[in-house]
Amino acid sequence: MTDTIFIHGIVIHARHGVMEHEAEVGQRFVVDLELSCDLAESSRTDKLADTVSYSDVVKAATSAFRDDNYKLLERAAGAVADAILGKFSRVSAVKVTVHKPHAPIAAIFDDVGVILTRTRS
Repeated sequence: MTDTIFIHGIVIHARHGVMEHEAEVGQRFVVDLELSCDLAESSRTDKLADTVSYSDVVKAATSAFRDDNYKLLERAAGAVADAILGKFSRVSAVKVTVHKPHAPIAAIFDDVGVILTRTRS
């Protein structure tokens, strides 16, 4: 059985990108997370200790995303996935979506980003 905890729309200001001004000024990114984990115990006990704290996940993801400057969204998303799998043993897999709504692309677009899925080895 695979259950899911999701957290969508985490807005983070960070300095990721290939262009020099992206590293200097930074921009707004939006991160969505989906965590695969067994929620059977917490659905019976109603205890936070039997699940994964959403607040702690957001803190870990935000720190991993913001603490370094990456050129590629792929690397930034990978850092988030690594942090979550490293810190939360109850999580068996994580799906990280990073939206870059103000990417320097010479086109009109609604959204651009990456979706990365990692599982515990």
